[in-house]
Amino acid sequence: MVQFSDEQLNKVQEIVARYPDGKQKSALIPVLHLAQETFGGWLSAEAMDYVASLLKLEPIEVYEVATFYSMYNLKPVGRYVFEVCQTGPCMVKGSDDIIDYIKSTLGIGVGETTTDGLFTLKTVECLGACGYAPMMQLGKHYREHLTKQKVDDIIAELRAKAAN
Repeated sequence: MVQFSDEQLNKVQEIVARYPDGKQKSALIPVLHLAQETFGGWLSAEAMDYVASLLKLEPIEVYEVATFYSMYNLKPVGRYVFEVCQTGPCMVKGSDDIIDYIKSTLGIGVGETTTDGLFTLKTVECLGACGYAPMMQLGKHYREHLTKQKVDDIIAELRAKAAN
């Protein structure tokens, strides 16, 4: 059963209090972030139903938001999620080649996770860093001007970090 701690429930109440009475749906995005962080890096149906109950929303209202935004994971993901931009400017600068390279290097497809649970590959819409294309988001950080060598270096860096 998914459930927030008392401290997290207080955080939810703090988030909801930012908005006018009757507008608790406005708290949905930050509460979903909290749920994803708390429940293993992804949002199960059970976790989304729990958020709906806390915010007094219909479950479908939560599902609509969670499925619309690429920042929410609807199935388990690896420790490191490569979110590669696939919009026009990045594609012109070679993001398709970078995506293909990551797929072949890690032996996974888009939306899949490596067998060791370290890496998940996602494609996303514009991350707002077109001048640094091709690029990806890795956690809270951008990795820019990607090349095959940079991808190799990132993978090696993260494998070493995971081994420690």
